Amino acid sequence: MQKNIESDTQKYYQEMDKENIQKFREVLNTLPEFCRAYFRSIAENTAVRTRLGYAYDLRIFFEFLHESNSSLAKMDIKDFKVEILDMITRDDIEEYLEYITLYDKDGKEFTNSENGKKRKIAALRSMYNYFFKMDKIQTNAPSKVNTPKLHEKAIIRLEPNEVQKMLDIVEDGKELTKTQKRFHDKTKVRDTALVTLLLGTGIRVSECVGLDIDDIDFNTNGIRVHRKGGNESIVYFGQEVEEALKAYLSQRNLIVASSGHEEALFLSLQNRRITVRAVENLVKKYASNVTTLKKITPHKLRSTFGTNLYNETGDIYLVADVLGHKDVNTTRKHYAAQSDANRRLAAKMVHLRGENDVDSEY
Repeated sequence: MQKNIESDTQKYYQEMDKENIQKFREVLNTLPEFCRAYFRSIAENTAVRTRLGYAYDLRIFFEFLHESNSSLAKMDIKDFKVEILDMITRDDIEEYLEYITLYDKDGKEFTNSENGKKRKIAALRSMYNYFFKMDKIQTNAPSKVNTPKLHEKAIIRLEPNEVQKMLDIVEDGKELTKTQKRFHDKTKVRDTALVTLLLGTGIRVSECVGLDIDDIDFNTNGIRVHRKGGNESIVYFGQEVEEALKAYLSQRNLIVASSGHEEALFLSLQNRRITVRAVENLVKKYASNVTTLKKITPHKLRSTFGTNLYNETGDIYLVADVLGHKDVNTTRKHYAAQSDANRRLAAKMVHLRGENDVDSEY
């Protein structure tokens, strides 16, 4: 399907950007005034979602300073001056990293794994580097702190037989509860198309929910996706995805979508664009009947696709391109271990002596 006229309905990702801009402004209003100069400096080179994440992380840091430092506790965080950054030592940063491992806020408990700590120290370094280069501060404590070491984790993915079982459950709903089956009768065609698309292309869940009907072109079997960072890309799909999408579109074209959601490909039962959370929940629902040992999320379906593609082609650059990774090292870190595992398996299969030769007489 080709787009013939420009729609008045804004793209999903544009709406998300607007929401994130509003959230960013709200968080920025809780930060010290000097932070505004820093965020203006990175505005042209970062996505609003990235700036929002940095703002959240910096707010946690300043809240930590407010709680742990007796002199700063007497001030409103918004009144902090840039000079306080020179008061912070390497020990303070390390104490902060220890603090965010487990802390309470507004009656809720929060934790940070190695990845969470790495992201938060990156936010701090970025801010400090800016003010240090601008000669606003004389010290740079975060630069003296080691980045938390990330321990390699096994890739969680579905095995081929698990993929088949999951698709069967999505299509026929046999493993579902009575309550789930009532809704399944209304959503099975949509869910089959959605899960098949995730497994068959490896697109991100945010890219999936952001699809519009006219982003699909059956002449080339391609979909137009909006990648992280704002770039658009064409991702191609095979026959199984084509059949599932066409079956769903035959129903979708009969649905009168809610105002503002007319172009959305995947709709909720309320006839609004389906949300990321809804997709996460439906994947969890179906996957829980396939395996109880693995926590399967939409991202794990992406990992399943990436692993299958790498195993079939052995081309890490192709996998990186299809998954939309800007840095092939990101892809290699996750998928190259597959070939290493195969090499280890090969080593175990080679016997220099027959298995019964060990006890034989010379």
